[in-house]
Amino acid sequence: MAERFFPYRFDKRLALMWLPFGARPGRDGVTVTDETVRATFGWLKLETPRSNVLGGHVTGPYRWHTAVGARLSFVDDGLTFGTNRDRGVCLHFNERVPPVLGSKRHSALTVTVADCDELVTTIGEPR
Repeated sequence: MAERFFPYRFDKRLALMWLPFGARPGRDGVTVTDETVRATFGWLKLETPRSNVLGGHVTGPYRWHTAVGARLSFVDDGLTFGTNRDRGVCLHFNERVPPVLGSKRHSALTVTVADCDELVTTIGEPR
């Protein structure tokens, strides 16, 4: 498989929530290769072997104040790289990945890419 890049869909009305992290349209998103899945959000980065990704599913819509920016979940150990409130993809990991924010390892990452359906197709449904 060739490298695939899934850019985030940025809602410019919510720029004050994602700009402080250094996130920029066209530069940040999710890159999938045969070997790795890498999500960038400004200076934040999460990378894991593709074999560690169990799958993904589309989620949303969200409340803007809980979904935009780089955020930890209050419910579990999940992480969000959010740029809009409409929809995203929750990627589930077989083994928790090292912490990007906070001190706990993450079992999932939600990303608000522009083409959620295609990212799920590329990654696959949760196994």
